[in-house]
Amino acid sequence: MSKDLEIKFGSVIYDKINTVRMSEQERQVAINAMHNADAIVDTLLWLSQKIEQLGAALFLKPSIKH
Repeated sequence: MSKDLEIKFGSVIYDKINTVRMSEQERQVAINAMHNADAIVDTLLWLSQKIEQLGAALFLKPSIKH
């Protein structure tokens, strides 16, 4: 992975991973795991927002004007 991508994320976690004493292969596995976890969280947040929007559309009561 390029350093530009790590800088883009700007996370303290990536700094911690880079300071821990481990092989380059282990470091790459740890960084890939962080990226996967980030993607899963983004997907879950997106899904929960879509469910919320769907629920609001389904259960929205039409306004009655007098």
